[in-house]
Amino acid sequence: MVQVFTNAKLVMADEVVDGGTLLAGSDGRILDISTTPVEVTHAIDCEGDFLIPGLIELHTDNLEKHTTPRPKTEWPPVAAVVAHDCQLAVSGITTVFDAIALGSVVETSERVRQLASMVEGITEARRQNLLRADHLIHLRCEVSYPKLKCLFDEFVRHPLLRLVSIMDHTPGQRQFVSEEQYRIYYQGKFGLSDEEMEIFTNERKRDQERYGDDHRRYVVATCKERNISLASHDDATQEHVDEALANGMSIAEFPTTVDAAKASHDAGLKVMMGGPNIVRGGSHSGNVSARELAVKRVLDIVSSDYIPNSMLHAAFKLTDDQHGFKLPQAIRAVTKTPADAANLYDRGEISVGKRADLVRVRYASDLPLVKGVWRDGQRIA
Repeated sequence: MVQVFTNAKLVMADEVVDGGTLLAGSDGRILDISTTPVEVTHAIDCEGDFLIPGLIELHTDNLEKHTTPRPKTEWPPVAAVVAHDCQLAVSGITTVFDAIALGSVVETSERVRQLASMVEGITEARRQNLLRADHLIHLRCEVSYPKLKCLFDEFVRHPLLRLVSIMDHTPGQRQFVSEEQYRIYYQGKFGLSDEEMEIFTNERKRDQERYGDDHRRYVVATCKERNISLASHDDATQEHVDEALANGMSIAEFPTTVDAAKASHDAGLKVMMGGPNIVRGGSHSGNVSARELAVKRVLDIVSSDYIPNSMLHAAFKLTDDQHGFKLPQAIRAVTKTPADAANLYDRGEISVGKRADLVRVRYASDLPLVKGVWRDGQRIA
């Protein structure tokens, strides 16, 4: 059966069609688009609301909150994934790359302990057709983690793997150029004394010297062999950007300086920043503001990061007077651009033949309200 959406503001890749009509075919693809409303008894009247493509989320660690809702509290893996998935769907996210960390700065991290159960939960929930959004896997590889190669070899052949990012949280560089900021963050997180923190910092530096370069080369080479998209993480300098380009990366996740963001963008890397950074007006870790990158026009992709509904909120915020994005450009940052960067060319755009992944949005009181979500033409929220 053909699904008809009418009387909508259709947000296309480069324009907004006011009062438009969209037809979704029985195969879950967009069948036709017209510029005028129609009167059909079974049509969905969007009442002048925006109709945008389903959001494409490349980097969220939101699943961790459901897998470990409180410290040392484990939730059943499939139940955790389903709860996470529901939160994504009502936020307008129809495709999600669940970011799974391979390694951490400490061996006892919940991320390390829950790694296998998170992947298992995603796999099993998808197998049982329990999910609303389309879930894929993004492996976040901590190159200074001693056991990274073993973990990577275990999961690199997973059929849902589509994206790999290279992380290095060593003190004194990238996200933590300021070792004082590093100390404040991790000493507070793990409750370390000054002496314990000094030992912790020195151990992390030794791990980076021993494993960092070798692990980076290994992960990059393996991804190239398997045609897996690569992303850099927390680039701060021109040297970092040059390294990302040499490694064949297509996405620059969360650059920490304006210079690194501009160099990445100018070189063709798609610069991704977090929605919370845009909504709040600054980075929670004290690095560059995503709003500043938007104003300088070196922001390409917005991720929800750790708050699912921040993705859509941030996109609309980019259209205010401060940022000056046109609506199609802002929506591309959460739909077409991330889809293309991850080689998902069948979605992310309202265009004939693309997947009918759609979100109906009403904009009221400076807040985008999700009124309905469809994946492959079928309503999921």
